[in-house]
Amino acid sequence: MMSQRSLRSLAFVAAAAGIQSVAGAQAVDRSRAPILGPPPKVSLPPIITRVLPNGLKLVIVEQHELPLADFALVVGSGGTVDPTGKPGVANLTSTMLVEGTTTRSSLEIADQIAFLGIGLGTNSNWDASTVSLHTPTAQLDSALALFADVILKPSFPASEFERIRKNRLTELIQLKDRPTAIANQAYASILYGASHPYGQALIGTEASITGMAPSDLVNYYKTHFFPNNSTLIIVGDVNPAQIEQKIAGIFGSWQRGTVPSYTLTDAPKAASTTVYLIDKPGAAQSSFRIGSIGVPRSTKDYFALTVMNTILGGSFTSRLNQNLRETRGYTYGARSGFDMRRAAGPFTASAEIVAAKTDSGLIEFIKELNAIRNAVPPDELLKAKRYLQLGLPADFETTQQIATVLVPVALYNLPLDYYNNYVQNVEAITQADVQRVAREYINPSSLAIVIVGDRKSIESGLKAVGTGPISVRDFFGKPVTQ
Repeated sequence: MMSQRSLRSLAFVAAAAGIQSVAGAQAVDRSRAPILGPPPKVSLPPIITRVLPNGLKLVIVEQHELPLADFALVVGSGGTVDPTGKPGVANLTSTMLVEGTTTRSSLEIADQIAFLGIGLGTNSNWDASTVSLHTPTAQLDSALALFADVILKPSFPASEFERIRKNRLTELIQLKDRPTAIANQAYASILYGASHPYGQALIGTEASITGMAPSDLVNYYKTHFFPNNSTLIIVGDVNPAQIEQKIAGIFGSWQRGTVPSYTLTDAPKAASTTVYLIDKPGAAQSSFRIGSIGVPRSTKDYFALTVMNTILGGSFTSRLNQNLRETRGYTYGARSGFDMRRAAGPFTASAEIVAAKTDSGLIEFIKELNAIRNAVPPDELLKAKRYLQLGLPADFETTQQIATVLVPVALYNLPLDYYNNYVQNVEAITQADVQRVAREYINPSSLAIVIVGDRKSIESGLKAVGTGPISVRDFFGKPVTQ
């Protein structure tokens, strides 16, 4: 008879042999990158659109996998139309929607969210203000009643406003100590100028928030929150006819209004490259923001720019990240991107570079911004296309994700078959397209280079690089006495 020790030994040998066998069956050759498969065919479920008599547009997508539904009300006004001298009004208005209505207090709203097990959130960017709802369909009626209440009957209570304002002021004070936040704000101010909306702070400034009153939020709400300025996106386990009837019953009495029109003036583009240095004594890293004024979302070059930027700095294996992170070890990550809005948002290449390599980092940034203007190799172009195409289905796994990706479709009047044609549109981009947009939109001789770091230790090195004259600025991008 075998001893217990012998049995355990045999069991161990058998287990080891089994593991070895499985490992052998799944062995992969890690010396070569896997072969990329063909681009997937992506078909979004049918999108149904309706317009209520008051002008509220409905975008409905049936998704019956789970008993859930997501709603996103997109109001077509955001920080771009903040009143002059009061940046942050749009953002604070959205924040305050869930802080009290004419029928519910802030605590009652929070209690009902928890009781129903739903998600209710608000957001605001440059072009839109959004209220979103995620709910089990079993709670649909109660959840929609709460959703409608915060949209149609916000009261902007003074006591909650003071609490939110104090929190916002604390946040703004904290941001002034973070080099990344300083770089972001100074970059926007330098690129667009303080008088342009895009040069302002989306969440406001200490001065604007301090001078704000609940009446400012009420005025903003009454000026922009109209059904004929809004789209309601609905995705989930719903019947289109029934949900349209339900929404008409809840939002049908919402009164349409006159939405103010506005036209943004073009900010002047830089004629030459300048290095804007913001002193952050003792900083261990230097925050880089490099770029220029880019393009609006309506650009015909959207897909060419997206592919080009994926190669330059839009993915982990992009040129900027491979060079500055993997090869040089200057940073944990480098990237680039076009922030496309109704008007031309910024193109930005960015990284947090270890302070001792600030000048070397600048040299590598400029090298890559020059190199992308040359023809890209076919294999690099193919890899970028597959990165975009193969990653697309992951954006459509939940009702919440589908509602989110439909927001730009509603906001920028993209065609309803936009995502159905996305793969083909990416596939159609050629080497010539990439080179053309790189040369048209990325010009290393007219860049704003904002660097936040320890001036005492990095300024001489930056001067030696000779990329452009150095101008010392403050948190808001204004010149300071040198």
